[in-house]
Order: sequence, then structure tokens, then C-alpha cells
Amino acid sequence: MKKRVGAAAAAAVLLAMLAAGAWRVGWLPAPGPAAKAADAPGATHKPEVALEFLPNEVVQPVWASMPQFITFSGPLVAPQTAVVRASASGTLVALLVAEGDRVRAGQVLGRIETAELDSRVAERSALAEAARATLAQAERTHAGNEKLAAQQFISSSALDNSRAAVDTARANLQAALASLDTTRVGQRDATVRAPIAGIVARRHVLAGEKLGAEQNLLTIVDLARLELAGSVGTHQVARLQVGVPVQVQVEGYSEVFIGRLARIAPAAEPGTRSMGVTVALDNPRINPLQAGQERLRAGPYAMARVALPDGGARLTLPASAIGTTSGQDHVWLLENGKLARRAVQLGQRDDSAGTVEVLQGVGPASQVLAARFDNLREGAAAVRVGSKAAPRTQQSPATAGPDAPAVTAAASAPLPR
Repeated sequence: MKKRVGAAAAAAVLLAMLAAGAWRVGWLPAPGPAAKAADAPGATHKPEVALEFLPNEVVQPVWASMPQFITFSGPLVAPQTAVVRASASGTLVALLVAEGDRVRAGQVLGRIETAELDSRVAERSALAEAARATLAQAERTHAGNEKLAAQQFISSSALDNSRAAVDTARANLQAALASLDTTRVGQRDATVRAPIAGIVARRHVLAGEKLGAEQNLLTIVDLARLELAGSVGTHQVARLQVGVPVQVQVEGYSEVFIGRLARIAPAAEPGTRSMGVTVALDNPRINPLQAGQERLRAGPYAMARVALPDGGARLTLPASAIGTTSGQDHVWLLENGKLARRAVQLGQRDDSAGTVEVLQGVGPASQVLAARFDNLREGAAAVRVGSKAAPRTQQSPATAGPDAPAVTAAASAPLPR
């Protein structure tokens, strides 16, 4: 019996040694780490941790209209702009307004020296009086000649000559009076008046300067109504109509002003394949109950946008849900409890609403991650949407925009207990 037990023990030792040698030379596969861990005392199987996403982190595509926009830009100009010029030559005695002053129509703005004009008026007044006296003398002579002709003391030719002298004297008087009126008009024009109501935009001269006729004195701008002149492509102008509302964004102002399309050019500009359009904009006042005090000024650069209605509904997603890799747009879906990455084809964008049209890749029932996350893995197990989850650091879809930084989805996974 002892011999048999000893033989069995020896055989077991021999088999163990042979097995160890077989593992070393590769005849049998060596036990892996999982087998070793499973054979460890007290070892338990650990399930894969599921990523959790809050309900507002998962959205479904919705059908919505996406109006198209035609945009163009240009400076704001004041169409009611008047340049005040000198109607008479002379020295500018006074200029009573400065740049930025508000003036009324007909208000006196300055005066030009009228000494030379005054002398001309006096001279031509004297000429007119002389012509009037000459006419009176000619009329008396002619009246006497008519009596003499009736008594046949003078010939008919002498009477005709006296009548011609009267006509000539009357014409000379009319010419003298016309010259006097012309000089008086120049005398009145020596007083500079505002042709329109507005604001003095620029002074071209100073008091004391010698002026010539038609020289620029002041520029007056009426800011009650402004215009934006731009151009659009010939392929877009057919979709515009005069009178449609236009959103105007002026540089330096955060708010959007509303104007209307006033004019469309009848012909395209040569060599540009574009047509001019003009937007009329009523300048709002700082105090609506008080005249003047317009908020906008002429000259700033502005961007105009015309919204065109959309003829139908489009399948849309938040722009924050769209990712791009190697030029290919994609979204992350929740399908059957797993993550799936899906390539999509996009259409129009609405930057004001933060949405984008999806032409292919998702359907109305698809569950799409509304924000971009890092470390997402295709086919991640046990992905589910829960109302409670571990604290997150990513932005909510309502505030995350297309340029919001991506965050790590692994941070949203619950910690294993």
C-alpha cells in the first residue's frame, strides 16, 4: 500500500512538471490575466460603467421653417443734404453757426459785406430815375407834336419820330429798372439763410474770407431720414420687392433697426453682375416727444438683411449637435442603448436661431446628443438617458453654441460603487 501511494505521488509530480514545461515551450496556452484574476481569492466580476445623459442633453429633430436671408452692406447716408453757397462775391462778415448746430429753414446763418452792392444799387437807381425823366420829357414832346400835327404845323414824319422817341425812352426805363432789381437780389443774397432744417455738418469758410460767387459755405444734413445703398446679385434681386421690411444692423449699436426697401435699380452695374438697392430708414429719436435728437448719424457702416419666407418645413437640429471630422459633418445618436456616430448632410443654417437643416442621416424619431462631447466611443455599452446623473461640466444645449468647447463625456459617467 505504501508503495502504491508513493508511486501515485511521484506520477502527480511528474505530470505537474511536464505541464509547466509545456507552457514554457508553447505547447499549451498560458493562463491570461482574466483567468488569474478570476482564480484570485474573493474576486468578483465588474460590469461596464454606463454613460448617463440628462434629458436636456438629448434632442430629437423637429420640423420648422427656416427663412432665407439676402444680406448686403453699405454706409448710411442722409439724402436730404444741402450745400449752402455764396450767391454774391464779397467779404464774409460773419458766420453765425458752427458744426453740430441745429438750424431751421430760413434761419440767418451769416452775412456778406454789401458795400459794393449798395453802391451798385444807388448807381442803378439813379440810372432808372434818369430814364424815367427822359421818358417823361419824350411823352411831353410827343403830346405837343400831336397838337401841332392836328393843326398841320409839322409833318407826319416828325410826329412818327417823336412817337419813336417815347418808345425808346420807355424801353430804357424798363432796362434800368430790371438792372436795379438784379442788383437788389444780389444785395438780399448777401444774407446767408438755411435752405432746409437740419444740422450743420461742415463749415467750409471762416469769417473774414473773401468769397467768390457760388463758393461753398456750409453743409447742412437732415437726419430725420437715412438711406443705405448696397448691391445684390442679379440672381437674388428677382426675389426682392419694394416695400418689404429690412433689418439694419449699424456698427456701434447692439440693437437692430427696421427699415424698408425703397428702390431697386432698373439695370445691373456693368461688369459686376449686381444691382443697386436702397433701404430707407426713419431715424428714431432719443425722446419721441421732442423734435430732433436723432439717434443715428450719417456715415457709419451698416449691414442690411431681408428675410424671405420659407415655403415649407425642414428637419432641423441645434447647431451645437453637429461635429466635424476631416470635413465630414456627423452627430452622435442613442440607438438601442448604445452610442452610434452618424454622418449627416446639412442644408441651410439659421444663425439667429442657432439651428441647421439636416437633409440626410437622421429622422424625426432619432435621439441626438445636443452638445459635443469628447471621449465618445462607437458602440459604448449601456448608454441610457436618465433624469439623475453625476455632476457635469459641459454647457446645456440651450447655451452651448456651435463654437462652444467640447467636454469630456467620461466625466458624466456615474462612479462605480
